[in-house]
Amino acid sequence: MANLHDIVQWCDQTLKANEFKDYAPNGLQIEGKLEVNKIVCAVTASEDAIDAAIAQNADALLVHHGYFWKGESYPITGMRGNRIKKLIKNNISLIAYHLPLDSHATLGNNAAIADLMGLQNIEALDSTEKHPIGNIGYLENSIHPDDFKAKLQSIFDFSVIHLPCYKTTIQKVGFCTGGAQDFIHKAAQEKCDAYISGEVSERTFYEAKELGVHYFACGHHATERYGVQRLAQAITNEFSIDTTYFELNNPI
Repeated sequence: MANLHDIVQWCDQTLKANEFKDYAPNGLQIEGKLEVNKIVCAVTASEDAIDAAIAQNADALLVHHGYFWKGESYPITGMRGNRIKKLIKNNISLIAYHLPLDSHATLGNNAAIADLMGLQNIEALDSTEKHPIGNIGYLENSIHPDDFKAKLQSIFDFSVIHLPCYKTTIQKVGFCTGGAQDFIHKAAQEKCDAYISGEVSERTFYEAKELGVHYFACGHHATERYGVQRLAQAITNEFSIDTTYFELNNPI
């Protein structure tokens, strides 16, 4: 058993959450039980994830995509109201970390996919950022784009979209999980052979071709499964409480 606020304070400090300018509040978004015995983690605080937390008698739900995003309407009604009502009714806390969980050098989404892809000599995609949310890494050996796509499909269990350019081999790879397709311009500035993110836009097709960077869309959800799992495991190690991961495969 651990105190809710001790857990949140430890996460805040570990992820340096107060040093990020983000699109939603990081940390404790909805307060439930003060005593925490079990945490369910998920990529997004969907109704399915909340139902899983209820079914598993969890005291908190830890996610990458929480609530209260900039630009959203203020009234807690409709779909979001139903979600929040369930959390409050069942006294379940909602803890969410967005950019801090993308960026963290060992627990973050980017760090996790770098490990999965076997990338080495990790550096910032944008060296002007205090806490880079995009990175560059190097494959041990250069690889043909078709073989790299097959490798990515195997890693992420996702139907990867490849937008090609003229380069016949890939070794220097830029990457940022989620919806960061427009960082392909930064990857081009850094002379990357390829750039990986989760989503894709119509314009990205032309940008990949004209910028000379192979683009691989590997799924927003698929590329961001790992940060919450790493953070949950770190919480287990620090506080000796039970954590489990809820997977609802999102094809986007």
